[in-house]
Amino acid sequence: MTDFSGLLSGRTNWRREFAAPMRAFLRTEAGSSGVLAASIVLALLWANVAPGMYDEFWRTELSIGLGHDVLSLDLREWINGGLMTLFFLVVGLEARREFDLGDLRERSRFVLPMLAGITGMIAPVLIYLAFNAGGPGSHGWGVAMSTDTALALGLLALVGRGVPDRVRVFLLTVFVVDDLLALVVIAVVYSEDIRLMPLTLAIVAFVVVLVLSLFHVRKAWIYVILGVLMWAALLQSGVDPVVAGLAIGLTAPAYSPGREALEEATGLFRLFREQPTPELARSATVGLTTTISPNERLQYLYHPWTSYLIVPLFGLANAGVTIDANFLGHAFTSPITLGILVGYVVGKPLAVTTVSWLLERLSGGRIRPGVGWAAVVGSGTIAGIGFTVSLLIATIAFDGTQLAEAKVGLLSAVIVASGLTWAVFRAAKLLSPPKKALALLGDAEQLVDLTDPVDPERDHIRGPETASVTLVEYGDFECPYCGMAEPIVRSVLQDDDLRFVWRHLPLSDVHPRAQIAAEVAEAAAAQGKFWEMHDLLLANQENLQPKDLIRYAEQLGLDTERLHDDVKRHVAGARVAQDVESADTSGVSGTPTFFINGQRHYGAYDVETLKAAIKVARARAKISARRG
Repeated sequence: MTDFSGLLSGRTNWRREFAAPMRAFLRTEAGSSGVLAASIVLALLWANVAPGMYDEFWRTELSIGLGHDVLSLDLREWINGGLMTLFFLVVGLEARREFDLGDLRERSRFVLPMLAGITGMIAPVLIYLAFNAGGPGSHGWGVAMSTDTALALGLLALVGRGVPDRVRVFLLTVFVVDDLLALVVIAVVYSEDIRLMPLTLAIVAFVVVLVLSLFHVRKAWIYVILGVLMWAALLQSGVDPVVAGLAIGLTAPAYSPGREALEEATGLFRLFREQPTPELARSATVGLTTTISPNERLQYLYHPWTSYLIVPLFGLANAGVTIDANFLGHAFTSPITLGILVGYVVGKPLAVTTVSWLLERLSGGRIRPGVGWAAVVGSGTIAGIGFTVSLLIATIAFDGTQLAEAKVGLLSAVIVASGLTWAVFRAAKLLSPPKKALALLGDAEQLVDLTDPVDPERDHIRGPETASVTLVEYGDFECPYCGMAEPIVRSVLQDDDLRFVWRHLPLSDVHPRAQIAAEVAEAAAAQGKFWEMHDLLLANQENLQPKDLIRYAEQLGLDTERLHDDVKRHVAGARVAQDVESADTSGVSGTPTFFINGQRHYGAYDVETLKAAIKVARARAKISARRG
C-alpha cells in the first residue's frame, strides 16, 4: 500500500481579515426592543397608579464615599449620568466598527449617511423651533433631534416583517452619525457652569487612553481606571459625563482575527493540552483573547447589558408621566409636544429622503443609497422614533409640566412613526415582484468581498455556468462543519439557477490531513473525477489516512499510481495555494465560509437562511441585468 506520510511541509502566510458581520448587533437590538417597550409601559402604569411613589423612589439618594470625599446622586441621576455612559460606550464602539469594517470602510460611502444624519437632525430641530420660537420651550430644541436606533431597529423588525437585512444596515449606518452628533450637542449645549480644571483632567485622561490604544496596550484595568477618572472629572466639570463612554468607544479598533494570530493561539492551546499548568493556561487564554479585537470584546461584554438592562432601566426611570384627559388635551395643543411630534414624524423622513435623492441627482448616480427608495422612505419614517437620547436631553432641559409634555411628544412619535413605517413597507409588498425588489433593494453597486472572481477555466463548478447566482464555499475536507454543510449545499443546489464553486482552505494547524486531502481531490480532478472525490472525502471525514485515500481512488476507477505520483510531487500544491491566497485576501479565516455573488454570507448557513440569501442575490442580479 502506498504511503502518503511526510508529504506536507511549510505553512502559508495569512493576512488579517477586513470584514465583520453586524448580524449580532442587529439581533440584540431587535430582541431588546421588547424589553424597552415593556419598561416604558410599566413606567406609565407606575406613574399613573402611584405617581407620588414613582417620583419619590427615583429621587432616593445614593452616596459613594472615599475618605472625606462623597459623591451623592439620586437614583435617576445615577442611571442617566452613570449607567447610560456604558450605553454610549456601545454607540462609540459600533461607530468605530462601521468605519473599520462596515460599509464606511470605503470612505466615499460616508458622504450620504453623514449628510442624511446631519440633515435628519437639523430638519426636526427647525420644525420644533417653528412651533416654539420665542416661547419658554425653545431651549429644549435638542429633544427633537436624535433617533433611538435601538428602538427603531426593534420596531422595524415588527412592522417591517420580511424586510431585507440590508435595510436595517442602511438605517444603522445613517444614524451612527445621528448618535455621535447628539452627544456633541449634550456636551456643548446642555452642559452648564463649565469648570476648566476638571475638564482639562478629563481631556488628559482621554489622551492617555488614545495613546495606549495606538500602542496596542491591552491591560483592561488601566482603561477602567482611566475611564472612571474621565467620567468623574467630566461630572465635576459640568459636562454631561456620558460623553466619556462615547469617546472611549471610538478609540477601540475593530478587526477580524488574522490567520497568523489564530495559528499562534492554536499552538498555545496545544502546549497547554500537553502540559496543563497554570502558566500555560494563562498563556493560552491570553492568546485566544488577543485574537479578538478590543472593539468586539467590549461589545460582547457590554452590549447585552446595555440593551437588556441599562436602557430598559433608563426607560423605567424616565418614561413615567401622569396622564389624564385634561393633561392630554393640553399637551396636544402645547408647542413642545407638537414640535417634537411633527419634527420627528415629518422632519426625519423628509430629510433622509430628500438628501438621498439630491445626492444621487447631483452626483450623477455615483453617490446613492445602498437600498431602494421604499427602503429609504421607510428608514426615514422609522427614524422618527426618538426616545433614549431625546429623553435624556428632555430631563436636562425641562422639568415639571414641560418635561411631561416632552414625554408625551416622544411617546406619540413612537406610535405614529411605527404606523407610517408599516404603511410604507405594506405598500411595497403590494408591488409586483420585480418592482418590489427594486423598491426594497435598489440598484446601487454593492461592495464585493470576494477578491478573486470565479474563473470557469480554473474553478470547480457544479451547476449551470450561466446561473444568475454563484455560491462559493471555502472548505476543508477534514472540517466537521464543512461535512455538516454538505447536505445543505446539496439541498440548495436543487435550484436550477444556481452554480456552486468549491475552493480549498485546508486548516493544517488543526486538521493535519486536510492538505493532503485537498491535493488528492485535485489529483482526481486531473483524471476528471473532482466532484466524485469531493463527495467521498466529505462523506468520510474521519477516514482520511493514506490507505483510505487510495481506496477511494480505486473505488472511483482512477489510476492510483498516477494519483500517488501527483500527490508525492505536490503537483497540485500551487493550485491549492492559489485558493488559500484568495481566501486570505477575501478575509476568510475559518471554514466553511460562503460567498453569494461575491458578497460574504454571515450568520447561519441552514437551508432556509441560505435560500433567503440566494433569493435576495437573484433579485439584485436581475436588477443589475435590467440596469445594464
